[in-house]
Amino acid sequence: MTLERIIKFMFDSIGSYLSIRKIANTLTSMGHKITPNTVERYINALLDSLIIYDVSRFDIHGKEQLGSLKKYYIVDTGLIYHLLASHKKDRGHIIENIVYLELLSRGYNVTVGSIPNGEIDFVARKNNEIFYYQVSETVLDEKTLERELKPFNKINDHYPKFLLIMNEFGKNDNFNGIKQLNILDWLLE
Repeated sequence: MTLERIIKFMFDSIGSYLSIRKIANTLTSMGHKITPNTVERYINALLDSLIIYDVSRFDIHGKEQLGSLKKYYIVDTGLIYHLLASHKKDRGHIIENIVYLELLSRGYNVTVGSIPNGEIDFVARKNNEIFYYQVSETVLDEKTLERELKPFNKINDHYPKFLLIMNEFGKNDNFNGIKQLNILDWLLE
């Protein structure tokens, strides 16, 4: 039962920053007393079995891996629909999970980009190439578009930057060097 609670909590939180302590505290506050040590053992088992992946943060300006907080993604988003049938599913995070898995399948080392007062959803590295990705279900509203583009403006290098979205099939815009692509078009590349 404890493992199932941990899995459900993690699946309900894909694409969000989590710590072992936060998971233990949340489950304990819900009446399921569990120690951080037990949570860590179960998460390590899930990682070892490739049911989930952990993604570390990378300080883009300092060029170093950050040890605190990780995001977790799952190997098969269909598991969310099976285990969380009565819960609301966050399509945005599910789409983000799909992009993460695709970047892995393309052979990239993937981290979350940390910048002052923000983040880049994914920093993908392979050989000497670096690509930056923001993922959004839609950017039809101007505020959402601005929010998704803003983190790119804090990056002072010239590596390619992509905004992947679900709306506007076939319409690939460019915002000052930031390429907007429909996720389905990108997946088919």
